[in-house]
Amino acid sequence: MLGLNLIPSNRIHSNNSVVSVLDEEDHVVVEKRLSNDLAKIIGLIKPWQEELAGILVESTFNWYWLVDGLKEAGFTVHLANTTAIKKYEGLKHSGDEADARYLAHLLRLGILPTGTILAPEHRAVRDLARKRMQLVRSRTSHILAVENITVRQYGARITSNQVKQLTSEMVDEMPFPNDVGLAVKANVAVIETLSAQIDLLEKRLLLDMKERPNYALLTSAPGIGKVRLATVNGLEG
Repeated sequence: MLGLNLIPSNRIHSNNSVVSVLDEEDHVVVEKRLSNDLAKIIGLIKPWQEELAGILVESTFNWYWLVDGLKEAGFTVHLANTTAIKKYEGLKHSGDEADARYLAHLLRLGILPTGTILAPEHRAVRDLARKRMQLVRSRTSHILAVENITVRQYGARITSNQVKQLTSEMVDEMPFPNDVGLAVKANVAVIETLSAQIDLLEKRLLLDMKERPNYALLTSAPGIGKVRLATVNGLEG
């Protein structure tokens, strides 16, 4: 007789998932690697749906389709925040099946750190905020590259704001060797492109945030920029 505390755990990869169903004593009831096909995954765990205490899905880059599909099918879904599990880092070499069982074990004990399953209608803003952060990090790497080049050439570093103002024509006027100047102009071209896209995303984020009452409250706090607040608010949904 199966226990009444079955907990499926799902580890998602880019094209496949490992599904493990455990009973209340952590015994494996069923375990299988499946392609990322919602119908197949639901078909595997459907026989125990009435007995399931919940379904655990690992928070990866591609969980939306699975969590939404499982919830629509009537399952209770939890999202595992694996970055908050210190021991989990050491399990990466133990195999997907063992990892899935361990996460399910933590859920059964009630000590699994979980992430927020943001409503689908709010995810677009969060993804936009994440894209802005990605572009800002990329731009920073190119700015630092230009700063480092100037230090190597002249022993003095120009500021990041000065780098942002550089144009190809301005680089031509700087006493760089030809090849070094070409390298700097490549960085400057990328910085200009990224800055234009970052400005575009920031304008959209600010527009989206105006419709949120909590954003208006947060902007009343002194010393916090509107774009920073929009990014934080967007990430938190």
